[in-house]
Amino acid sequence: MGERLVKVLIVDDHKVIRDPLEREFCPQNGFEVVGSIDSPAEAEALCAVSRPDLVIMDVCTEFGTSGLESAERILQSYPEIKVIVSTGFGEVTYMPRAVKIGAHAFVYKVKGAEYYREVAKRVLSGEYVFPDARAIPVAQGEAPFTKREMEVLLLLCKHKPSQEIAEELVISRKTVDKHIENMRGKTGVKSAMELVIYVLSNGWINPNY
Repeated sequence: MGERLVKVLIVDDHKVIRDPLEREFCPQNGFEVVGSIDSPAEAEALCAVSRPDLVIMDVCTEFGTSGLESAERILQSYPEIKVIVSTGFGEVTYMPRAVKIGAHAFVYKVKGAEYYREVAKRVLSGEYVFPDARAIPVAQGEAPFTKREMEVLLLLCKHKPSQEIAEELVISRKTVDKHIENMRGKTGVKSAMELVIYVLSNGWINPNY
């Protein structure tokens, strides 16, 4: 008998993405697609039934469910499953958040289906595969946003007030306001609202996912 096929679950709301992935993750290449679905909300239940070895998870779908949140729950419930997080957007927080939840790789959709298979093989052999981090542009000579500033900014983009951000991050409100002031200085905007508009309008942060 030959080696057991690696079971793969593909989660993406675009058929034009799922179809080439299904062809690439075929038995001839050592894989078996046990599910190809469009909603992250269904992925956890399918993992319980099919127990895939690998999940390729899209961050944003038209159903409004965050692929990152679904991936995190899968990783917590099934630590033996490898997860590749994928997106077609240039959003700067998705990749570090994928690292934080324990995902094994992150792939931008500009890569072809063959690249996904290459990443899958590396992940299955024990590697973690992540691209270079993207950053929000700042004024010349200014330092990039820090990790903590990015955490504050993401919550600010979710329309949370400083006190609520402070409680969620377990820091003082004064510290939150200082981080916002620092980010305003780095970008040259005059207010917290202008900062939010600056990052949202350019697609650098998507608070919905």
